[in-house]
Amino acid sequence: MSAEATLKKLGIELPSPPKPVGNYVGGVQVGSLLFMSGCGPRKPDNSSITGKVGRGLSTEQGYDAARLVGVNMLANVKAALGSLDRVKRVVKVLGMVNADPEFKEHPKVINGFSDLMVEVFGDAGRGARSAVGMGSLPSQIAVEVEMIVEVRD
Repeated sequence: MSAEATLKKLGIELPSPPKPVGNYVGGVQVGSLLFMSGCGPRKPDNSSITGKVGRGLSTEQGYDAARLVGVNMLANVKAALGSLDRVKRVVKVLGMVNADPEFKEHPKVINGFSDLMVEVFGDAGRGARSAVGMGSLPSQIAVEVEMIVEVRD
């Protein structure tokens, strides 16, 4: 099943991709690789999930924030490529968690993003990954993710 058909089956409607809030672009394609800028947990009302995971936000709430980042990232990838069906595979994910210094479950949080990629792209959605904690993220968002994907011609 195609990625676009899988999204419909999952009942996921992609939002409009946001305009960059700084001096950068949402994604850059170099050869067959698409490098996506960091993306956050923007909700449909344009607010974001904010706060520190491990202090104010639970691991489960962090997971949900990371899944929302995944939905937003898919919207950004689709805007860059025209169709998610052009994604051949997820190559690399960098997941950043706005975490309390004592928090230890960063991978469980970023699984919210990674689980969605596997739901949409199957095994091709499972790439290399880092899940790290940060002292803060822009506007105190709970999670930010960067991604590199391989693109079909």
